[in-house]
Amino acid sequence: MNKALAILGKDVLSELRSKEIVVSILFFALLVIVVFNFAFDPGEDTVKLVAPGVLWVAFTFAGVLGLNRTFAVEKEKGCLEGLMLCPVDRAIIYWGKMAVSFIFMLAVEAVITPIFLLLFDLPLFVPELALIAVLATVGFVSVGTLFSALAASTRSRDILLPILFFPIVIPVIISAVEATQVAFDGKAFSDMVSWLGIMGAFDAVFLVVSTLVFEFVIEE
Repeated sequence: MNKALAILGKDVLSELRSKEIVVSILFFALLVIVVFNFAFDPGEDTVKLVAPGVLWVAFTFAGVLGLNRTFAVEKEKGCLEGLMLCPVDRAIIYWGKMAVSFIFMLAVEAVITPIFLLLFDLPLFVPELALIAVLATVGFVSVGTLFSALAASTRSRDILLPILFFPIVIPVIISAVEATQVAFDGKAFSDMVSWLGIMGAFDAVFLVVSTLVFEFVIEE
């Protein structure tokens, strides 16, 4: 755990100095929700129907933008080989990198969500959104970190990552949108349990699978 935290600390410190990842995905997500806000009148009945989709479109595409940079910095600066030479299990590298992506995405979601709720004239206190965001983000970064490592060594990683990533992560995105719809409608928590269960099962499966296969992916 200490070794994974060392990788986490390195990347967080690097981001605090450069501000490349968080700032870029934050402005991208903000741009998406502002554009959609102009497309819909906040007084329309359709706002509650489209709001969950708009929110997760912003998070998803902004997240992919950030995942593209997970291993790209080491690759561009010739440090990826040095990272692999560290006397640690490859799974430690995976968990450290995944934790970095998780923290960055949650930070962006924490900033964007209140702005989104204000722009779309939705209730500002929706506590279920925190649980939905955590479960969805875990599934998102567990798969995204694996495919980011796979795409980092290719010339067309900006194109390859979304092609590989989206077909796999669709269950999480759909479940997050549906659970968010239930939360915005003010329905009972029991109505979203099935969607939360899908996200939880996805997280558990892909955390295990990604940990086991990461060694082969990073060495290729």
